[in-house]
Amino acid sequence: MSADPNKLGIFVTSPQHMRHILGIAKAAVRAGKKVMVFFTFKSIHLTKNPLFYELTQLCAVEDIAICADSYICEGFDNVNDVPRGLIDKQMRTQAFHGAILDECAKYIVM
Repeated sequence: MSADPNKLGIFVTSPQHMRHILGIAKAAVRAGKKVMVFFTFKSIHLTKNPLFYELTQLCAVEDIAICADSYICEGFDNVNDVPRGLIDKQMRTQAFHGAILDECAKYIVM
């Protein structure tokens, strides 16, 4: 599959900058782009931020995910504590990050 110029990938590793992540996603959607987001490492703490739910509403269900292993490593339960706005199938592996790299012509790391 070749990278789609109408898709923006956001790879989030830092537990900071939720407002910036949301702002970038909103701007991309306003520009008619699809947004794919993957939260990993310490960034999974952002899933507890009230703005996280708003971000989930900007992305298709299959286009936003969090790393299940990171979630567990940070002390969260990936079965009984799925963040608001997500479903259990959005607890993914790093393979989702690979899909973002493959599918998105534009890519940013936060």
